[in-house]
Amino acid sequence: MRTNENEVSEDLSQRAFTDSALFERTFDEGMALVEETARYLDGAGRREARELPRKAAMLYAGESMRVTTRLMQTASWLLVQRAVRDGEMEPDVAFSERYRLGSKEICLAQSADGLDMLPAVLVDLLKRSDSLYRRIARLDEVLFDTVQPAPGARAHLSRLEQAFGGE
Repeated sequence: MRTNENEVSEDLSQRAFTDSALFERTFDEGMALVEETARYLDGAGRREARELPRKAAMLYAGESMRVTTRLMQTASWLLVQRAVRDGEMEPDVAFSERYRLGSKEICLAQSADGLDMLPAVLVDLLKRSDSLYRRIARLDEVLFDTVQPAPGARAHLSRLEQAFGGE
């Protein structure tokens, strides 16, 4: 559970981030990638998918869903952060699990073999969406302190002493 002191510190770091040029660039990049991907999947990508052999078409379907999931998750996260910045959402509400970056098991999973069978544009969108999702995941961890620090040497020694009857 967060204490008031921690909440103030987290709110300030979140506010500092959402007021930064880094946030603006990330937001703009994310929204542009969403638009570019939607145009591709609804246009040229749809035509290219129809021309693929069966195995490649199945791979295309799965990977296009992965890119869509990544982008939906990142866009949602970015929009929540913008709402906090604009005063439309309280920072503590944005901290809740409901508004955190989701679908990590899908979005961070390794792509299937055979990407070389897919159209180059889709492969490029997959790489760029993966990069963006991973950056947002790191920001989410830093802003909301979900990364647990590794125990220090002192903690390891203490456990060893307890296990082996040390003083």
